[in-house]
Amino acid sequence: MYVRQLKISILSIVVLSIMSGLLYPLVITAITQTFFPHQANGSLIMKDDKSIGSVLIGQPFDDPRYFWGRLSATSLMPFNAAASAGSNYGPLNTALIKAAQERIRALKQVNPASTAPIPVDLVTSSASGLDPHISPASALYQVPRIARTRGLPEDAVRQIIQKHTEDRWMGILGERRVPVLLLNLELDELNNSKKESLF
Repeated sequence: MYVRQLKISILSIVVLSIMSGLLYPLVITAITQTFFPHQANGSLIMKDDKSIGSVLIGQPFDDPRYFWGRLSATSLMPFNAAASAGSNYGPLNTALIKAAQERIRALKQVNPASTAPIPVDLVTSSASGLDPHISPASALYQVPRIARTRGLPEDAVRQIIQKHTEDRWMGILGERRVPVLLLNLELDELNNSKKESLF
């Protein structure tokens, strides 16, 4: 009796291991590669046949000619996808206040004439530390600086923001947002000058 139960148990482990550990991943991989290859391969953004980033992971920008994204609290380096994490600092934590004040100083340094209030997501990091988006308000706040440093009309920069603004999911979940990398790529295309491009 015990031998029979042992055989059934071993057979169950083998069958379930093959089904869940081999067949299921193969089927899901085949489906995603067939119907959603862009998403299945990391939602990469390509330029000149080279990967320059992902729609899902932010990048650090500090050149005044580009839109700046959120701060990143990932360890070792900003936007480290291998160490996704927030700072977990509370609102009264001195390290959080210091990081916000440093970003405020940097924003005022590159655009000293601005008197507009700085949107909060420009001076704080996201929970993942990898957020590739900013709010439309944060993008619009940066328009005068970018237009001035690139010699573009402000309306042209606003049109880029409007073009890339993503709505709430299904119209109700999340917030409206703008992908920073796509904005910066279009800025380079608008200037049409490779020597002004980071990519």
